[in-house]
Amino acid sequence: MFEDYRGVWVFIEQNEGSIEGVSLELLGAGKKLAEKLEVPLAGILLGHQISALANEVIYYGADKVFVIDHPVLETYRTESFMKGVNDLARKYKPEIFLYGATPNGKDLASAVATDLSTGLTADTTMLDVEPTTRLLEASRPAFGGNIMATILCKKHRPQMATVRPKVMKALERNSERTGEIIQESIDLSEETMRTKVLKIVRDTAKATNLADAHVIVCGGKGMGDPKGFELIHELAEVLGASVGGTRDVVEAGWLPHEQQVGQTGETVTPKLYFAIGISGAIQHVVGMKNSEMIIAINKNPEAAIFDVATYGIVGDALEILPILIEELKQELHVEGGEVNYAGKV
Repeated sequence: MFEDYRGVWVFIEQNEGSIEGVSLELLGAGKKLAEKLEVPLAGILLGHQISALANEVIYYGADKVFVIDHPVLETYRTESFMKGVNDLARKYKPEIFLYGATPNGKDLASAVATDLSTGLTADTTMLDVEPTTRLLEASRPAFGGNIMATILCKKHRPQMATVRPKVMKALERNSERTGEIIQESIDLSEETMRTKVLKIVRDTAKATNLADAHVIVCGGKGMGDPKGFELIHELAEVLGASVGGTRDVVEAGWLPHEQQVGQTGETVTPKLYFAIGISGAIQHVVGMKNSEMIIAINKNPEAAIFDVATYGIVGDALEILPILIEELKQELHVEGGEVNYAGKV
């Protein structure tokens, strides 16, 4: 029965004509799985007037793109998108289907899994496949982040998973890649939809966007108290960086939730990440381990954070940070509250 299911699919989430970054990341991850299984990688693109995006999906690794372009699909609704995806899945029978763990991606994946009577692994952070059994090995933190659980879907197809943004690597865009674009139709009308999109209201409140930050200074409960944590803010100000914290810091009220890094917060991939007073619990590490450079400060030489750090400093952060801040101020020429990097960073 499973012999009829072949191919790796990625749901391509797009918003106002732009492909979401997590979808490009999943094309990179999906390409590795497809190569191991010796099958094509396909992107699934739904929307209205989005056919021009199909080539971009190919440029980022897809061998083929299934496109459903329809006015009813202009804005995301579970009912319409689920029908489109289910129609394609029943017709072409993929063996692996990946979605971004975004609000829309998680909503759609769970609806599709229910309708197709298959399994779904949520918030995956690692993906692999066993070529002999063709089983998708979807791994995610479990039991509060204390262990990594690898989940298999042995009895149903397609094997599905949602994957957190920023944990996979997108391929380099290659505009010379070619692939097959398959236009599909769908039987939909606005009159039959049970929900209507009346208005889209955008949140204009200014919020910290850690996911896009190039430099992040992240502090943990090792900073002792809110007064000690002020050193994290001082270092971030000197570097022109964003401030992050662990779950313990957020639960203590030292930072708002949107500045939490880790399994239940943001997944980040900055060029430079400071992990200060952080032990290195897996639920935090999963959210920052793909940073280009990690500098850790902890007074415990056995702290797990040093296992993922590029550079480590063993010592009391409350003693080290004031010295580091003063040195950086001189080195980076902080003048009038502004940082002049002068080519040093």
